[in-house]
Amino acid sequence: MKEKIDYVCSSCGARVPQLLGRCPVCGEWGSIEENITRPTASKSRSLGVHDARQPQLLQEVEVQHDQRLDMHSAELNRVLGGGLVPGSLVLLGGEPGIGKSTLALQVLMQMGGQTTLYASGEESTRQLKLRAERLAGNPDHLYIMAETQLETILEQARHLQPAVVVIDSIQTISTEASESVIGSLSQVRDCATRILQFAKETNIPFFIVGHINKEGSLAGPKVLEHIVDTVLQFEGDQHYMYRMLRAQKNRFGSTSELGIFEMREDGLREVNNPSELLLSTHREGLSGIAIAGAIEGVRPLLIEVQALVSSAAYGTPQRSSTGFDGRRLNMLLAVMEKRVGFKLLQKDVFLNIAGGLKVNDPAIDLSVMAAVLSSNMDMALDSTTCFAGEVGLAGEIRPVNRLDQRIQEAQKLGFRRMFIPAGQQYNAKGLTLDVVEVKKVADAFRLLFQPS
Repeated sequence: MKEKIDYVCSSCGARVPQLLGRCPVCGEWGSIEENITRPTASKSRSLGVHDARQPQLLQEVEVQHDQRLDMHSAELNRVLGGGLVPGSLVLLGGEPGIGKSTLALQVLMQMGGQTTLYASGEESTRQLKLRAERLAGNPDHLYIMAETQLETILEQARHLQPAVVVIDSIQTISTEASESVIGSLSQVRDCATRILQFAKETNIPFFIVGHINKEGSLAGPKVLEHIVDTVLQFEGDQHYMYRMLRAQKNRFGSTSELGIFEMREDGLREVNNPSELLLSTHREGLSGIAIAGAIEGVRPLLIEVQALVSSAAYGTPQRSSTGFDGRRLNMLLAVMEKRVGFKLLQKDVFLNIAGGLKVNDPAIDLSVMAAVLSSNMDMALDSTTCFAGEVGLAGEIRPVNRLDQRIQEAQKLGFRRMFIPAGQQYNAKGLTLDVVEVKKVADAFRLLFQPS
């Protein structure tokens, strides 16, 4: 069998018959790369102890449900679904400098009493030592190596039998099975496939760190995300201290969980109660601020929505939003004008979700409109009032999910009043918070801004 040469788009993974300047599928320029596939000695490999070529009855397969590995990080365990499954392959992606390597090294350092291996293709052992000292740790169970050859890393992993192996990053690792340059499509795909086979054979879990492209998605072929068992996205604004860990794919757990960390000089700190940190303590008497009861994953959060409405200095008014969908903001402004009667056509509207968060929960619609109206009228909202409600095109306030969790979070943080959709059921037992049910946006604004 001879070597096979084809051409693959690095952006979308499409295969084309020849080297082109532009991908005919996604339209990306300069993304077509040469891909060389070499023949292997064996056409198939076993992914476990049992021979993959022999079928096995489902009832005969033995599974132990208590085998998840504790990562000694409550936030990471939550996102993984209760811990790391032995033999699994986890891809950790994020923007440069967001803290992927810091998170991986810090987690390995916290696993005392268990042998771990950190293989870096980007840093030397001295640089890894300096970073470990900055994280205030010098564990005696962590092995490090600066290596870009995959076969060498797997050989050491087979020798040490570590509890967890981290490879940082997959774009810097090469394998002898591919003759392509390091970081190419075939190298990334072949390395990930070989790591997956090794993980299933030895039952050793692997973390591989991956880069992202300019669009914000994971770099490399799309098949990389299909090879791995779990895809974790580490995101956040570098100008803010908060980082969020989401699971975009998880074969062994839910993808709705969210982990929140705080970046400090000595590493990442887990945030157990993010609502207290995201809310400002100096909002009393300030207009344009409303508190929203949001849900990120399955975790309730109280976030601060800030709005600024001013007269347009130029002919076309500006509409700008940070951390919130700009198209949804335009829709809510149109509802305010059509259904409530507030004219904002000749005014600039700026919206910001405090703390650098990006929120997609539609339940914060009511708080967004309240903040905009508060800034427009220059009247401050009560600092002990929060909101939870989705706004429809007719100006009605629609029900939201997990309302009880939102109410409990607001009461825990000392809020005295909460606006919710009318008619939605909630548990009123033990509530000291005043729950106000409203059907329409106009009703909520009447209670907020008109004197009693």
